[in-house]
Amino acid sequence: MNLPLPIVGKAATEAQSAHELLARYTVPNYGRLALAPERGEGVWLWDAGGRQYLDFGGGVAVTSLGHCPPVITRALAAQAGKLIHCSNWYEIRGQGELGKFLTETVMESPGKTLFCNSGAEANEALIKLARKFGHATPLPDGTPRTGILTFFNSFHGRTYAGISATGQEKVKTGFAPLVPGFTHLPYNDFAAVEKAVAEAPDTVAILVEPVQGEGGVHVATADFLRGLARICREKNILLLFDDVQSGIGRCGHWCGWKTAAPEIIPDGVSWAKGIGGGFPIGAAWIRQRPIQPGPDAPDLCDILGPGTHGTTYGGSPLACAVASAVLTEIHEKGLCGHAAAIGAEITDTVQGWDHPLVREVRGAGLLLGFVLNPDALPVPAAAGEAATLPSIRVVKALMAEGLLSVAAGPEVIRWLPPLNVTREETATALGILRRVLDRLAAPAATVPA
Repeated sequence: MNLPLPIVGKAATEAQSAHELLARYTVPNYGRLALAPERGEGVWLWDAGGRQYLDFGGGVAVTSLGHCPPVITRALAAQAGKLIHCSNWYEIRGQGELGKFLTETVMESPGKTLFCNSGAEANEALIKLARKFGHATPLPDGTPRTGILTFFNSFHGRTYAGISATGQEKVKTGFAPLVPGFTHLPYNDFAAVEKAVAEAPDTVAILVEPVQGEGGVHVATADFLRGLARICREKNILLLFDDVQSGIGRCGHWCGWKTAAPEIIPDGVSWAKGIGGGFPIGAAWIRQRPIQPGPDAPDLCDILGPGTHGTTYGGSPLACAVASAVLTEIHEKGLCGHAAAIGAEITDTVQGWDHPLVREVRGAGLLLGFVLNPDALPVPAAAGEAATLPSIRVVKALMAEGLLSVAAGPEVIRWLPPLNVTREETATALGILRRVLDRLAAPAATVPA
């Protein structure tokens, strides 16, 4: 029997706001801001009411070339007219071409790439790689090595392994039992890493963000990264970089860690976000090197053989075409160097203000965090705003003035503009930021001219 289904007409649907539709029909797992985007072009975004915004949030480091760049729209149209999807049972040439670029141009070191759909999936692949490696290189008594070291304030995705690896309790609450085997340590504290490795001989991998984005824009020091590389080399531990937010030009280099320690070659790297410029794609690069001494030892990049891992949509012809277009544009236009230069100019400008509401500017390239001084914020006028985090208060104030940014913890706001942002656009954003900071600063604070 065919039951009649309710039909919502187009007029009825359009009468409901985005807020009403989302509140009624979607799971409330996001704390959304009151903005309904309608269209975008470059660094600009327009809402359903036609208001224009300067987007320095970039979909949280995703729109690396801005909104709807011609290179992406052309790649989408061209590839969609030929082949959108096919199974990974077949040979998808685009994966090979994209993998070649990532190995030869981005990493400049022999290796292979596994394609997926997101940063969380890329990190899952690295975690599975570590466990597989630990079974192949066990302790002397044959016990597999399974321990993975990560760091406080880290963020590695929302999957079960991702939240287990993440060093923030707020993402774990209510989801126990978690995946075992993860130990969290203080970031930039190499002595703590040495102690942990000495106490846990089953340590098989260290997973670290070169720049902690979600955790407050903390930058790994060169000494810390070099210490990690050394101990991993000495103990045959995998060094894995989560470069999901900090990579693909965001920090002023193809790889986030190379701004501090360019000589380091990790065993694995996860990418997503900016690699597709807005189209979902993730990648896990794995180094080509023997898993242990000996002539018969397989290479690390080959131990995830058939049946060990897979994905239905990862590395589709369409995703690879878009990512290749994005990477080619970044490469040909020199956008890594541009990001480094613009980021340094922004940092120098804001630091030069010596503003009472800004304690510090952290970051690299165009992954920047402005650390707020909550004591310089006035007491909220409305009682309901008293519990609002300082970072959210400032993000909302900036949005009201037409500038979009992203919170990174309770006291940090992030700027993540496109890698091709212009100096004129940056000057506009800085003007809005200064105006909002001056207005928000507590009356008792002295705002320099």
